[in-house]
Amino acid sequence: MWNDPTQDELEELPSLYGTEDVAAKDQIIYMHFFIGGCDWYIAEYDPNDRLLFGFAILNGDLQNAEWGVISLDELRQIRIGWLEIDRDLHWTPRRAQQVKQIAAASGWSAPVTCCTKRGKE
Repeated sequence: MWNDPTQDELEELPSLYGTEDVAAKDQIIYMHFFIGGCDWYIAEYDPNDRLLFGFAILNGDLQNAEWGVISLDELRQIRIGWLEIDRDLHWTPRRAQQVKQIAAASGWSAPVTCCTKRGKE
């Protein structure tokens, strides 16, 4: 895996099932992993079993994308030829509703993130 998160970075994530009372739209996505047309958006981590919880979109298939548990060790082993999973180092944590791909796959309306100025009347 390129840009593998450190144990300290992983331990900053909420524990597995630690945010289960939070609505899906409001889940904070802390990390983003990708390769080709596949994306994994991570919200929780279990250091004992090395499991991640998040939203997976495989091969750009928004219709079958879903929330679920992902093995960190299995994610690290994925290869497509010489390519490995990469972690988005420019990712900033945000609510799931603010992630365009998750919102599209979930059928949520895009959130209003800015305001437009009214012109002179």
